[in-house]
Amino acid sequence: MDRLFLLIGALSAGISVAAGAFGAHALRARVEPRLLEVFETGARYQMYHALALIAVAWVVSRAPSTVGTAAGWLFLAGTLLFSGSLYAMTFTGIRALGAITPLGGVCFIAGWVCLALASRQP
Repeated sequence: MDRLFLLIGALSAGISVAAGAFGAHALRARVEPRLLEVFETGARYQMYHALALIAVAWVVSRAPSTVGTAAGWLFLAGTLLFSGSLYAMTFTGIRALGAITPLGGVCFIAGWVCLALASRQP
């Protein structure tokens, strides 16, 4: 499981860098400034949680646990829901997609709680 989370985290970090560059260069002239901010928020949170996935890989490699594994899956789900909804909102202009974003935020918070609990495992 640790290698899977390391792989997903590394790929997600690379995608985040690409998204940030795309936003800074290709989107700047194509979307309104508010939507560009939304896109940048998605890329920023994707990077934070890509690094969190790498931390999960480290924790799970040292002390495998169900709660540590749950943290990884929650970070992945959070990235898909939070960043994914912000990316989709930027490209489509459908602001209702923003209703999905808080679900991703809840996954992120739950993932951090699980990671904290995993640190307490023997």
